[in-house]
Amino acid sequence: MSVKSPCIEVCKFDGKTGFCIACLRTLPECREWSKMKDHRRHQILRDRPKRENKLTEKGVKLHVDCDVYD
Repeated sequence: MSVKSPCIEVCKFDGKTGFCIACLRTLPECREWSKMKDHRRHQILRDRPKRENKLTEKGVKLHVDCDVYD
């Protein structure tokens, strides 16, 4: 079974980290998602807590009204 995209169509990227404030992926990761192997997709999803911490430490307000964090 393929790994589902965490995209919720918010697509607002932090200028310093490059992470989307909703799905916590970079723009290149978003663009390449459909071509990625599941192993790489899992790596990106496992990195979400680290990415979330990086953004919140910088004072970036995350879009948390979604199932990305479930």
